[in-house]
Amino acid sequence: MPGSSSFATLWATYALTTGTLSVGLDSAGYEVLSRIALVPACAAWLGTVAYAVLRLPRAAWRAQAPAAHTFTAATALLGTGLSAAGRQTSAAALLALAALLWTLLLAAGDPSRGGTVFLRCVATQGLAVLGATLAAAESAAWPARAALVLFWLGLILYCFALFRFAPREVTDGRGDHWLAGGALAVSALAGARLLSADSGRLYLWNDDDHAVLSRVTVALLVLTLVCWVALLTAELMWPRPGYDVRRWAGVFGAAVTAAAATAVAAALDAPWLDAVGEALLWLAVALWLACTAWTAAAARAGSRSAGVRSRARR
Repeated sequence: MPGSSSFATLWATYALTTGTLSVGLDSAGYEVLSRIALVPACAAWLGTVAYAVLRLPRAAWRAQAPAAHTFTAATALLGTGLSAAGRQTSAAALLALAALLWTLLLAAGDPSRGGTVFLRCVATQGLAVLGATLAAAESAAWPARAALVLFWLGLILYCFALFRFAPREVTDGRGDHWLAGGALAVSALAGARLLSADSGRLYLWNDDDHAVLSRVTVALLVLTLVCWVALLTAELMWPRPGYDVRRWAGVFGAAVTAAAATAVAAALDAPWLDAVGEALLWLAVALWLACTAWTAAAARAGSRSAGVRSRARR
């Protein structure tokens, strides 16, 4: 989602978006499609690691904060998808890695006032989603309690980011302004997963805790949908033609909102939300296919332009 055109940024963004789409497909009951989506998500994640190791050995990781936060969030949401696939050991390993990266990057700032200011919130709530998911899968209380702390911290980070976010990005942004809604959606997803992690065996939350968490989660989902309408209206009123890697933020927003809607429906027994989640899910799939084709076409065009310039220099 950051504006950098580096392969590391592109692969991290692709891994985050595709991993989130896998989570959304699993939440909606499309397990086979979810497992299929995990394949390119894992490949993109490994590609990010390989590129960073081979091409960025001397770069300060903190200096790559937007891309690094994207990779941290991708690691957490990929772990969530692996947990849904029954790979709890792999999911726990990714949780440990994402937590380490998150700790190292928490103090790293982003000088821009674009949508990348929300990436710290996205990464934090991604950790909360994975922690709550593992707590439910392993019937362990401590990941859920740690995830609850991260959930509230993520909301604080969102508020800080909102104050730094330049309103003109809604009309002039190149795509990453969609992270304003995506961060709300992943927060709602984290809240829903925390609610679903509770059980008679774990007894994570008392009645008051459950009521507060439920209200906040519903409020986050409502704010997400309102933000969606506002950002979509802005897209229609101020079209932004031309490819930019930041356009993937819109695909991520659709995927994580779909996952949040279906997760809230399950957590609060609100089946009418399933229809909302289902509609957004297939919209996210269509956007993912379109953006993948757009990215491939832009890469081919870039390769041809580079070849022409190379021949001209000769």
